[in-house]
Amino acid sequence: EVQLQASGGGLVQAGGSLRLSCITSGFTSDDYAIGWFRQAPGKEREGVSCISNSDGSTYYADSVKGRFTISRDNAKNTLYLQMNSLKPEDTADYYCAAGRPITSETTNGRSYDYWGQGTQVTVSS
Repeated sequence: EVQLQASGGGLVQAGGSLRLSCITSGFTSDDYAIGWFRQAPGKEREGVSCISNSDGSTYYADSVKGRFTISRDNAKNTLYLQMNSLKPEDTADYYCAAGRPITSETTNGRSYDYWGQGTQVTVSS
């Protein structure tokens, strides 16, 4: 059974950092692409960053490039999202997910089948 459990959210001031973690089980890095998505109140879900299962390529939304870093520790079955230089517009519920998207759809949440519960990130100005 595929399971994902996200944690690490919290309240931080603008310019600060947080690291999100997602513990996974029931699959390996070869089975599924895995990534982080977020949804702010009143907004559509957005793909933040993902890792391809085919070649390990990483993808980032333009809004987080240079500030966020995705990584995974296969030995610990854990996905991370290091978030630096946080901005108030990064405030959202963050979700980790696993799926088998085609390459062009790697950051499209509709291509992901398994989702963890959200972890809330609030960035104050």
